[in-house]
Amino acid sequence: MNKFTRSLIGAAFVALAATPAFAETPKDSLVMAWQFDDIISLDPAEIFEVSGAEYGAQVYDRLIGIDLKDTSKIVPAVAESWTVSEDGKTYTFKIRDGVKFHSGNPLTAEDAAFSLQRAVKLNKSPAFILTQFGFTKDNVDQKIKAADARTLVMETDQAYAPTFVLNCLTADVASVVDAKLLKQNEKDGDFGYSWLKSNSAGSGAFKLRQWKANESLTLDANPAYWQGAPEMKRVILRHIAEPATQRLLLEKGDVDVARNLKPEQLDALRSSKDVRIVEAPKGTLWYISLNQKNPILAKPEVRQAFRYLVDYDAMGRTIMNGIATIHQSFLPKGFLGSLDDKPFKYDPAKARELLTAAGYPDGFTVTMDVRNVTPWTDLAQTIQASAAAAGVKIELLPMDGKQALTKYRSRNQDIYIGQWGADYQDPHTNAETFASNPDNADNGPSKTLAWRNSWDIPELTQKTKAAVVERDADKRVEIYHELQKVVMTDSPFVVMFQQVEVPVERASVKGLIWGPSFDNNLYRLASKK
Repeated sequence: MNKFTRSLIGAAFVALAATPAFAETPKDSLVMAWQFDDIISLDPAEIFEVSGAEYGAQVYDRLIGIDLKDTSKIVPAVAESWTVSEDGKTYTFKIRDGVKFHSGNPLTAEDAAFSLQRAVKLNKSPAFILTQFGFTKDNVDQKIKAADARTLVMETDQAYAPTFVLNCLTADVASVVDAKLLKQNEKDGDFGYSWLKSNSAGSGAFKLRQWKANESLTLDANPAYWQGAPEMKRVILRHIAEPATQRLLLEKGDVDVARNLKPEQLDALRSSKDVRIVEAPKGTLWYISLNQKNPILAKPEVRQAFRYLVDYDAMGRTIMNGIATIHQSFLPKGFLGSLDDKPFKYDPAKARELLTAAGYPDGFTVTMDVRNVTPWTDLAQTIQASAAAAGVKIELLPMDGKQALTKYRSRNQDIYIGQWGADYQDPHTNAETFASNPDNADNGPSKTLAWRNSWDIPELTQKTKAAVVERDADKRVEIYHELQKVVMTDSPFVVMFQQVEVPVERASVKGLIWGPSFDNNLYRLASKK
């Protein structure tokens, strides 16, 4: 047992000992145990992590959404209808009448325009979802504007597949914020950014009551919600890092839902009549990435070697059993053009051959940033052990999710182990981030995953751009197949698994929606007996 393992076990005992005794949860409140230390900001113009995306879906509305029963279909939200011009460049949305923000302010086309303009001008991590349509801080006020209180007009720089444009507007970054409230809380021309990082300005089914980083997130129901008031008056998310503690709280009735139980804990609960195990396939991938700023990791043979240093089968049978499936391409199953090829298996001898060809016959030492919760730590320790068989010594650097993401987004890591969830239901959502890097400078405006790992790929970037304007679906599929094969074999990304979320609910809980992505997990219809 290494020092890192001992510290984790010790932390689990401390967490158990420190957990206070709670009465059974109130009938009008839903309490969840979840790991959400990855939340960096509550501003939808900046939210770009799994937990933050789920929060945003409860608090904010978007113009449009996806049909959760058929994700190929776009459905109305606060925009009750829309049209696309004959030239394919102008989108006109009619805003639903009578929708109000939590503040009581009416939601208008002016708010929708301000929200999209604001996201482009702030230029935080998810802004590229909008700027890819030619919007810049200099032109966005002319390209996205309200024709009147109920009409929003958006003009793209060229004709794209309409489903692609519309799918992008279902992403968190397209959430509609309360312009009047943010302008009241603006500081030094920041569009209310400093304030909104820890407050809310939405019109959704719930409104923020309190956020304590790495501790709790509390939401109150919006009784005036345009789709109907939630039955639960309050939702309380408790950050419980240890799955063992989550299970204990669930069985005692101190929480209604546990979100991060391990396979062995799930197996032990399958016969219980007090709980319900839910399986919800997600378009979320587990991967490791190799920063190309590190000259060792930048060698093509080293990138290839890492594909043979991961014991996919062993981790799939143990750590990820029941909560993920082996998947090695950047498009998840269920997306247009997804490849289900699995060409790589654990082969340290093959990896050593490649390392020798790269000039490292005895291996090398490198660091890996790890979110200090399971299954990240379990995956990291397994990869550390499997890589050692080929002489690669990986020093694990445990930290909370916010620290790991902040470092990753600054391109200061060696190896990062993480998750990537699709932002919308078009294949470009993952193609753009894994296979596109328009500007590899440290201040590059498009901060894709390829950019975060300093992978400079001008030709691949152009091919990714070509895919998104291709209107022939069969030709689009061919391009995405080509992109996936390149990324699968010669990129800094080793995609390992596709997630199956397995929340466990108390039997009394009904109506929670566990969608195809975390920003489709919805609390609005939840109830308890």
